[in-house]
Amino acid sequence: MSLPASAGATSEPLIELRGLSKRFGARPALESLDLTVHRGDIYGLLGHNGAGKSTAIGLMLGQVWPTAGTARICGHDVHRDRRRALARVGAIFETPAFYDYLSGWRNLEIFSQYTAVTPAARLREVADWVGLSARIHSRVRTYSHGMRARLALAQALLPQPELLILDEPAGGLDPEGIHELRQTLLRLHAELGLTLLLSSHLLSEVEQLCTRIAVLRQGRKVFEGTLAEVRQASNWVRLGTRDFAAAARRLQEAGLVRQVRDGAYLQPAPGVEPDVLVRRLVDWGMPVYEIARAQQTLEAFYLTLMHPGTGSRPAPVPDVGS
Repeated sequence: MSLPASAGATSEPLIELRGLSKRFGARPALESLDLTVHRGDIYGLLGHNGAGKSTAIGLMLGQVWPTAGTARICGHDVHRDRRRALARVGAIFETPAFYDYLSGWRNLEIFSQYTAVTPAARLREVADWVGLSARIHSRVRTYSHGMRARLALAQALLPQPELLILDEPAGGLDPEGIHELRQTLLRLHAELGLTLLLSSHLLSEVEQLCTRIAVLRQGRKVFEGTLAEVRQASNWVRLGTRDFAAAARRLQEAGLVRQVRDGAYLQPAPGVEPDVLVRRLVDWGMPVYEIARAQQTLEAFYLTLMHPGTGSRPAPVPDVGS
Protein backbone atom coordinates (compact mmCIF):
# COMPACT_ATOMS: atom_id res chain seq x y z
CA MET A 1 0.00 0.00 0.00
CA SER A 2 1.54 3.31 -0.99
CA LEU A 3 1.46 6.45 1.10
CA PRO A 4 -1.04 8.97 -0.26
CA ALA A 5 0.90 11.67 -2.06
CA SER A 6 -0.64 14.49 -0.05
CA ALA A 7 -0.50 12.78 3.35
CA GLY A 8 1.04 15.06 5.92
CA ALA A 9 1.71 17.80 3.35
CA THR A 10 -0.99 20.16 4.60
CA SER A 11 -3.53 20.33 7.39
CA GLU A 12 -6.57 20.91 5.20
CA PRO A 13 -9.86 19.59 6.56
CA LEU A 14 -10.94 16.17 5.31
CA ILE A 15 -14.26 16.32 7.20
CA GLU A 16 -16.28 19.53 7.55
CA LEU A 17 -19.72 19.40 9.13
CA ARG A 18 -21.61 22.68 9.34
CA GLY A 19 -24.97 23.07 11.06
CA LEU A 20 -25.67 19.39 10.48
CA SER A 21 -29.02 18.27 11.88
CA LYS A 22 -31.18 15.19 11.60
CA ARG A 23 -34.67 14.55 12.89
CA PHE A 24 -36.49 11.24 12.81
CA GLY A 25 -40.11 12.36 12.89
CA ALA A 26 -40.44 14.68 15.87
CA ARG A 27 -37.29 13.36 17.53
CA PRO A 28 -34.05 15.29 17.01
CA ALA A 29 -31.11 12.89 16.66
CA LEU A 30 -28.50 15.53 15.85
CA GLU A 31 -28.72 19.30 16.21
CA SER A 32 -26.55 21.93 14.49
CA LEU A 33 -23.33 19.93 14.59
CA ASP A 34 -20.17 21.78 13.55
CA LEU A 35 -17.12 19.55 13.39
CA THR A 36 -13.77 19.62 11.57
CA VAL A 37 -11.28 16.79 11.12
CA HIS A 38 -7.94 17.82 9.60
CA ARG A 39 -5.56 15.66 7.62
CA GLY A 40 -3.41 13.67 10.01
CA ASP A 41 -5.88 13.69 12.92
CA ILE A 42 -6.86 10.67 14.92
CA TYR A 43 -10.24 12.02 15.93
CA GLY A 44 -12.48 10.49 18.58
CA LEU A 45 -16.26 10.95 18.58
CA LEU A 46 -17.62 10.28 22.07
CA GLY A 47 -21.05 10.16 23.64
CA HIS A 48 -23.55 7.91 25.39
CA ASN A 49 -25.94 5.59 23.54
CA GLY A 50 -28.34 7.76 21.58
CA ALA A 51 -26.07 10.83 21.69
CA GLY A 52 -25.96 11.00 17.88
CA LYS A 53 -22.57 9.42 17.07
CA SER A 54 -23.85 6.81 14.63
CA THR A 55 -26.25 9.32 13.07
CA ALA A 56 -23.32 11.68 12.48
CA ILE A 57 -21.28 8.92 10.86
CA GLY A 58 -24.24 7.84 8.73
CA LEU A 59 -24.54 11.44 7.51
CA MET A 60 -20.81 11.58 6.74
CA LEU A 61 -21.10 8.42 4.64
CA GLY A 62 -24.21 9.58 2.79
CA GLN A 63 -26.31 6.76 4.22
CA VAL A 64 -28.52 9.20 6.15
CA TRP A 65 -29.97 12.35 4.57
CA PRO A 66 -29.71 15.53 6.68
CA THR A 67 -32.65 17.61 7.82
CA ALA A 68 -30.40 20.68 7.66
CA GLY A 69 -26.75 21.58 7.23
CA THR A 70 -23.92 20.22 5.10
CA ALA A 71 -21.29 17.49 5.27
CA ARG A 72 -18.16 17.88 3.15
CA ILE A 73 -15.78 14.93 2.91
CA CYS A 74 -12.42 15.33 1.13
CA GLY A 75 -13.61 18.67 -0.24
CA HIS A 76 -16.92 17.45 -1.71
CA ASP A 77 -20.50 17.71 -0.47
CA VAL A 78 -21.31 14.11 0.38
CA HIS A 79 -25.03 14.49 -0.30
CA ARG A 80 -24.60 16.20 -3.68
CA ASP A 81 -21.59 14.28 -4.97
CA ARG A 82 -21.30 11.13 -2.87
CA ARG A 83 -19.12 9.26 -5.36
CA ARG A 84 -16.31 11.83 -5.36
CA ALA A 85 -16.68 12.62 -1.64
CA LEU A 86 -16.16 8.99 -0.64
CA ALA A 87 -13.75 7.91 -3.38
CA ARG A 88 -10.81 7.85 -0.94
CA VAL A 89 -12.72 6.91 2.20
CA GLY A 90 -12.77 3.55 3.95
CA ALA A 91 -15.36 2.81 6.61
CA ILE A 92 -16.63 0.34 9.16
CA PHE A 93 -20.21 1.33 9.92
CA GLU A 94 -22.47 -0.71 12.20
CA THR A 95 -21.81 -4.46 12.44
CA PRO A 96 -19.82 -5.77 9.44
CA ALA A 97 -21.51 -8.73 7.71
CA PHE A 98 -19.57 -11.47 5.93
CA TYR A 99 -20.33 -14.67 4.07
CA ASP A 100 -19.32 -17.13 6.80
CA TYR A 101 -19.13 -20.12 4.45
CA LEU A 102 -16.55 -18.36 2.25
CA SER A 103 -12.93 -17.53 2.96
CA GLY A 104 -11.77 -14.11 4.06
CA TRP A 105 -10.07 -13.78 0.67
CA ARG A 106 -13.26 -14.53 -1.25
CA ASN A 107 -15.20 -12.06 0.93
CA LEU A 108 -12.70 -9.32 0.05
CA GLU A 109 -12.96 -10.22 -3.64
CA ILE A 110 -16.75 -9.94 -3.55
CA PHE A 111 -16.83 -6.67 -1.63
CA SER A 112 -14.20 -5.09 -3.86
CA GLN A 113 -16.31 -5.81 -6.94
CA TYR A 114 -19.08 -3.54 -5.69
CA THR A 115 -16.89 -0.61 -6.78
CA ALA A 116 -14.12 -1.99 -9.02
CA VAL A 117 -12.26 -5.25 -9.53
CA THR A 118 -9.25 -5.29 -7.20
CA PRO A 119 -6.00 -7.04 -8.18
CA ALA A 120 -4.89 -10.03 -6.13
CA ALA A 121 -1.74 -8.14 -5.15
CA ARG A 122 -3.90 -5.49 -3.48
CA LEU A 123 -5.87 -8.12 -1.54
CA ARG A 124 -2.63 -9.67 -0.29
CA GLU A 125 -1.39 -6.22 0.70
CA VAL A 126 -4.38 -5.33 2.87
CA ALA A 127 -4.45 -8.81 4.44
CA ASP A 128 -0.83 -8.32 5.42
CA TRP A 129 -1.46 -4.86 6.84
CA VAL A 130 -4.14 -6.14 9.21
CA GLY A 131 -2.27 -9.31 10.17
CA LEU A 132 -4.54 -11.82 8.42
CA SER A 133 -2.14 -13.28 5.86
CA ALA A 134 -1.89 -16.65 7.59
CA ARG A 135 -5.68 -17.14 7.76
CA ILE A 136 -6.99 -15.16 4.80
CA HIS A 137 -7.90 -18.37 2.90
CA SER A 138 -9.75 -19.90 5.88
CA ARG A 139 -13.52 -19.78 6.05
CA VAL A 140 -14.83 -16.80 7.99
CA ARG A 141 -16.91 -19.09 10.20
CA THR A 142 -13.62 -20.23 11.77
CA TYR A 143 -12.52 -16.68 12.60
CA SER A 144 -12.44 -15.30 16.12
CA HIS A 145 -14.17 -12.00 16.82
CA GLY A 146 -10.82 -10.25 16.62
CA MET A 147 -10.09 -11.78 13.21
CA ARG A 148 -13.48 -10.63 11.95
CA ALA A 149 -12.62 -7.11 13.11
CA ARG A 150 -9.36 -7.30 11.19
CA LEU A 151 -11.19 -8.53 8.08
CA ALA A 152 -13.57 -5.58 8.35
CA LEU A 153 -10.57 -3.27 8.56
CA ALA A 154 -9.04 -4.97 5.51
CA GLN A 155 -12.26 -4.32 3.61
CA ALA A 156 -12.13 -0.65 4.63
CA LEU A 157 -8.57 -0.40 3.30
CA LEU A 158 -9.39 -1.75 -0.17
CA PRO A 159 -10.02 1.63 -1.87
CA GLN A 160 -6.58 2.97 -0.81
CA PRO A 161 -8.23 5.51 1.47
CA GLU A 162 -6.87 8.77 2.77
CA LEU A 163 -9.54 8.74 5.49
CA LEU A 164 -10.90 5.90 7.64
CA ILE A 165 -14.26 6.34 9.40
CA LEU A 166 -14.82 3.66 12.03
CA ASP A 167 -17.99 3.21 14.09
CA GLU A 168 -17.12 1.39 17.35
CA PRO A 169 -14.29 -0.63 15.75
CA ALA A 170 -13.36 -2.36 19.03
CA GLY A 171 -16.91 -3.37 19.93
CA GLY A 172 -17.02 -6.85 21.45
CA LEU A 173 -13.26 -7.40 21.38
CA ASP A 174 -11.39 -8.86 24.34
CA PRO A 175 -8.46 -6.89 25.85
CA GLU A 176 -5.93 -8.62 23.59
CA GLY A 177 -8.01 -7.88 20.52
CA ILE A 178 -8.44 -4.25 21.56
CA HIS A 179 -4.68 -3.93 22.00
CA GLU A 180 -4.00 -5.46 18.57
CA LEU A 181 -6.53 -3.18 16.89
CA ARG A 182 -5.06 -0.11 18.57
CA GLN A 183 -1.55 -1.00 17.43
CA THR A 184 -2.79 -1.62 13.88
CA LEU A 185 -4.57 1.75 13.72
CA LEU A 186 -1.53 3.57 15.08
CA ARG A 187 0.65 1.83 12.49
CA LEU A 188 -1.72 2.75 9.64
CA HIS A 189 -1.71 6.34 10.83
CA ALA A 190 2.07 6.56 11.22
CA GLU A 191 3.22 4.58 8.18
CA LEU A 192 0.48 5.27 5.64
CA GLY A 193 -0.47 8.78 6.70
CA LEU A 194 -4.13 7.86 7.15
CA THR A 195 -6.51 10.22 8.88
CA LEU A 196 -8.86 8.43 11.29
CA LEU A 197 -12.24 9.28 12.75
CA LEU A 198 -13.65 6.75 15.18
CA SER A 199 -16.54 6.60 17.57
CA SER A 200 -16.04 4.63 20.75
CA HIS A 201 -17.33 3.94 24.24
CA LEU A 202 -13.84 2.86 25.36
CA LEU A 203 -12.50 6.07 26.87
CA SER A 204 -9.15 4.55 27.80
CA GLU A 205 -8.61 3.55 24.18
CA VAL A 206 -9.57 6.99 22.93
CA GLU A 207 -7.11 8.48 25.41
CA GLN A 208 -4.31 6.30 24.01
CA LEU A 209 -5.25 6.74 20.34
CA CYS A 210 -6.70 10.13 19.63
CA THR A 211 -5.19 13.54 19.06
CA ARG A 212 -8.52 15.39 19.10
CA ILE A 213 -12.03 14.58 20.31
CA ALA A 214 -15.61 15.81 20.19
CA VAL A 215 -18.19 14.89 22.81
CA LEU A 216 -21.90 14.67 21.95
CA ARG A 217 -24.73 14.81 24.47
CA GLN A 218 -28.35 14.42 23.39
CA GLY A 219 -27.50 15.25 19.79
CA ARG A 220 -25.45 18.36 20.55
CA LYS A 221 -21.71 18.90 20.66
CA VAL A 222 -20.61 19.88 24.16
CA PHE A 223 -16.84 19.82 23.61
CA GLU A 224 -14.31 19.75 20.78
CA GLY A 225 -10.58 20.01 21.35
CA THR A 226 -7.30 18.24 21.94
CA LEU A 227 -6.48 15.68 24.61
CA ALA A 228 -3.98 18.18 26.02
CA GLU A 229 -6.85 20.62 26.60
CA VAL A 230 -8.85 17.89 28.33
CA ARG A 231 -6.00 17.12 30.72
CA GLN A 232 -5.55 20.77 31.63
CA ALA A 233 -9.27 21.43 32.15
CA SER A 234 -9.17 20.59 35.86
CA ASN A 235 -9.46 23.47 38.32
CA TRP A 236 -7.77 21.49 41.12
CA VAL A 237 -4.17 22.07 42.17
CA ARG A 238 -1.75 19.83 44.01
CA LEU A 239 -0.04 21.51 46.97
CA GLY A 240 3.14 20.26 48.63
CA THR A 241 3.84 21.89 52.00
CA ARG A 242 5.02 20.94 55.49
CA ASP A 243 1.52 20.86 57.02
CA PHE A 244 -1.11 20.51 54.30
CA ALA A 245 -4.06 20.46 56.71
CA ALA A 246 -3.03 23.71 58.39
CA ALA A 247 -2.27 25.41 55.08
CA ALA A 248 -5.60 24.34 53.61
CA ARG A 249 -7.49 25.56 56.68
CA ARG A 250 -5.86 29.01 56.54
CA LEU A 251 -6.56 29.32 52.81
CA GLN A 252 -10.21 28.35 53.29
CA GLU A 253 -10.61 30.83 56.15
CA ALA A 254 -9.19 33.52 53.85
CA GLY A 255 -11.76 32.64 51.17
CA LEU A 256 -9.08 31.60 48.69
CA VAL A 257 -9.99 27.91 48.50
CA ARG A 258 -13.40 26.31 47.97
CA GLN A 259 -12.71 22.62 48.55
CA VAL A 260 -9.94 20.36 49.88
CA ARG A 261 -9.45 16.65 49.32
CA ASP A 262 -7.13 13.66 49.54
CA GLY A 263 -4.59 15.44 51.73
CA ALA A 264 -2.95 17.09 48.73
CA TYR A 265 -5.49 18.82 46.45
CA LEU A 266 -7.14 22.23 46.62
CA GLN A 267 -9.86 23.82 44.51
CA PRO A 268 -9.15 27.58 44.38
CA ALA A 269 -12.01 30.04 44.64
CA PRO A 270 -13.11 31.60 41.31
CA GLY A 271 -10.49 33.99 39.99
CA VAL A 272 -7.77 32.79 42.35
CA GLU A 273 -4.62 31.61 40.58
CA PRO A 274 -2.02 29.27 42.13
CA ASP A 275 0.53 32.10 42.50
CA VAL A 276 -1.88 33.90 44.85
CA LEU A 277 -2.00 30.83 47.07
CA VAL A 278 1.80 30.59 47.11
CA ARG A 279 2.27 34.27 48.06
CA ARG A 280 -0.24 34.03 50.89
CA LEU A 281 1.30 30.84 52.29
CA VAL A 282 4.80 32.36 52.16
CA ASP A 283 3.50 35.47 53.92
CA TRP A 284 2.21 33.20 56.68
CA GLY A 285 5.59 31.51 56.98
CA MET A 286 4.42 28.23 55.46
CA PRO A 287 6.94 26.72 53.02
CA VAL A 288 5.67 25.62 49.60
CA TYR A 289 7.55 22.71 48.05
CA GLU A 290 5.24 22.20 45.08
CA ILE A 291 2.15 23.62 43.48
CA ALA A 292 0.82 22.41 40.12
CA ARG A 293 -2.45 22.14 38.28
CA ALA A 294 -3.79 18.61 38.50
CA GLN A 295 -4.28 16.83 35.21
CA GLN A 296 -7.48 14.87 34.85
CA THR A 297 -8.40 11.72 33.01
CA LEU A 298 -10.58 11.69 29.93
CA GLU A 299 -13.10 9.61 31.89
CA ALA A 300 -13.44 12.25 34.60
CA PHE A 301 -13.74 15.04 32.04
CA TYR A 302 -16.33 13.07 30.06
CA LEU A 303 -18.44 12.46 33.18
CA THR A 304 -18.47 16.17 34.04
CA LEU A 305 -19.82 16.85 30.54
CA MET A 306 -22.44 14.11 30.78
CA HIS A 307 -23.61 15.21 34.25
CA PRO A 308 -23.15 18.99 34.44
CA GLY A 309 -23.92 20.63 37.75
CA THR A 310 -23.84 17.42 39.78
CA GLY A 311 -20.74 18.42 41.68
CA SER A 312 -18.75 15.45 40.44
CA ARG A 313 -15.09 16.31 40.60
CA PRO A 314 -12.37 15.43 38.15
CA ALA A 315 -9.95 12.74 39.16
CA PRO A 316 -6.34 13.85 38.76
CA VAL A 317 -3.76 11.71 37.05
CA PRO A 318 -1.44 10.37 39.80
CA ASP A 319 1.97 12.00 39.77
CA VAL A 320 4.81 9.85 38.53
CA GLY A 321 6.45 8.17 41.47
CA SER A 322 3.67 8.90 43.94
